[in-house]
Amino acid sequence: MLDYVVYFLYRAGTVAVGIFPLQLLYRIGTLLGFFAWAIAPSYRRLALRNVEIAFGSEKSPKEARCLVRRHFQRLGANLLCGVKMTSMPLEAVRECVEIDEESSALAHRHANQPTVVVLSHLANWEAIAQLLPSLFGHARMGTIYQRLRNRRVDAEIRRQRGRAGVELFDRSEGFGRATEFLRGGGGLGILSDQHAGDKGLWTPFFGRLASTTTLPALLAKRTGASVLIAAVHTIGPARWRLSFSAQADSPNDTINSLTAKMNSELERLIRVSPEDWFWVHNRWKTPEPNFLLTRYRRGIYLPLAFPSDGLKPFRILIRATNWLGDSVISSDAVRAIKHGRPDAHVTIAAPAKLAPLWNLLPEVDEVLELPGRSLLPVVRLLRAQPRFDVAIIFPNSLRSALEAWLAGIPCRVGFRGHHRSWLLNQIAPERATPGPIEHQVRRYARLSRSLGAPSAPAPMVWERPPVNGSTKIGLCPGAEYGPAKRWLPERFAEVAAAVADQFPVQWMLFGTAADGEAGAQIEGQLGERCVNRIGKTTLEELIAELHECRLLLTNDTGTMHLATLLGVPVVAVFGSTEHRLTGPLGTGHIVIRHHVECSPCFLRECPIDFRCMKAVTAEEVTVAVLSMLEGNAPVIAPSS
Repeated sequence: MLDYVVYFLYRAGTVAVGIFPLQLLYRIGTLLGFFAWAIAPSYRRLALRNVEIAFGSEKSPKEARCLVRRHFQRLGANLLCGVKMTSMPLEAVRECVEIDEESSALAHRHANQPTVVVLSHLANWEAIAQLLPSLFGHARMGTIYQRLRNRRVDAEIRRQRGRAGVELFDRSEGFGRATEFLRGGGGLGILSDQHAGDKGLWTPFFGRLASTTTLPALLAKRTGASVLIAAVHTIGPARWRLSFSAQADSPNDTINSLTAKMNSELERLIRVSPEDWFWVHNRWKTPEPNFLLTRYRRGIYLPLAFPSDGLKPFRILIRATNWLGDSVISSDAVRAIKHGRPDAHVTIAAPAKLAPLWNLLPEVDEVLELPGRSLLPVVRLLRAQPRFDVAIIFPNSLRSALEAWLAGIPCRVGFRGHHRSWLLNQIAPERATPGPIEHQVRRYARLSRSLGAPSAPAPMVWERPPVNGSTKIGLCPGAEYGPAKRWLPERFAEVAAAVADQFPVQWMLFGTAADGEAGAQIEGQLGERCVNRIGKTTLEELIAELHECRLLLTNDTGTMHLATLLGVPVVAVFGSTEHRLTGPLGTGHIVIRHHVECSPCFLRECPIDFRCMKAVTAEEVTVAVLSMLEGNAPVIAPSS
């Protein structure tokens, strides 16, 4: 029943439009387009966003808004006139469309020869459908089309196309008949589509990667057909000009290079009259879930002449965690995301105290230091930046998702939980089935892979500083999370003294001001054999000084993870936490932990007798440090 209603409305609308003269319809359509611009804010924003992508700084914000308004008016006029043309005599249609002599001669030269005519949504594209056979000397002409769900409307449109002599090939039936049609000397019209999903080739369109159909190039190369690009431009009220570009293909073209060449020529044609282009179609829509492009079937193609810095950036905001250790653990995922597409511009939003960490990563293009603890200043900061395409939210908090939502970032990705699913429009997958404990680095890796990133980036390589004088060894006796993670200070001191008795080492004490008491106790026992830097370093200074150390003796701390990022081997004492979950990343580290009946408890303070940490002796830690200094340390840390 609904099909009948839709068909009746379609036919009634067609008849009603056919009553009016073409000139009057053009003016009515212009007025209706203005009303659509005024009352359809979502489409207005979409068109404005597309214009901003296409023209960037070429047009001021005022010019872009004016272009969008004129586009709505032009679109309304051309759509109404296009409907009218389906019932006009073909001779009358021909009188409304100018064709220059060069284009006419080009079409006649390709009559009765295999020819792919690339079509586009420029101006009154219905004019091409009505005039195509006559332009080619009434040679056999066809087009590939997408069958409509309403079979009655579909049949009517097929009848309208057929009256001009155009043969239709249903896309859903494959391209075998269309291929034979071309080989038999026919001309085939194929729509150029820059929103082809997994079937398309990611190649520049106005400098921005767009998934572009390769069908015109594929059929041309398969059949030896020539390629012409057709365009219609509005030149006045109810007046249009139809033209063909010079033959687009050359013998050395590949499918990829020819597809990119078509996009480039289409750009040129759009710039002639940008109001005529169909800007309300989201050609640069962020694909879900794989907006990173390493897994697309046809991949990415950049023409040889395309400048290395010519791609317009795909701007990715990554809301980093608020803790040093978690930030390091997530750094491989950040690096993988950056390598997920050549136009990725990665911005990290993180607390100011963690900015020096993110500046270490060459894959990070920009770091935004988040202001204070208030929500609104963060939102204002994000809104002040050039528009982000996506936000990837590493923290599990409601607050971090709310920041991205209020900032108006269209695609927001993160893990479910903390009552924030309604703020996200792409949920990162958790493990499909419960299993053994997995390191947190794998959780972040699962997130990045779900977006289409490569599996793992190459390890970072750090140049080790030269050793001048005694060997420096770092020691981190604290833990910001709480005292349950802190091994006994006197045992740290005992290990440090035993090592210093056998090797010419200088111990460097690191930590926050909260670790001052433990630091003072260790310093009192070691004397001149240590330098106490606890509470005296910024993160930037900690990075520089830790990088000079031969190894680090530590609890389960953020400094432990920072050392692994810098390539510094680690001896780590674990008790209340689980090294399979948050242990040092990479190889060459030693984790010392004794399992007791209540571990891991993940508590900040031990409610009983601290047995997990007391079980770790100074002697076994000394052996571990000495074995690492001697170069024969076992590898028992979880690998990244």
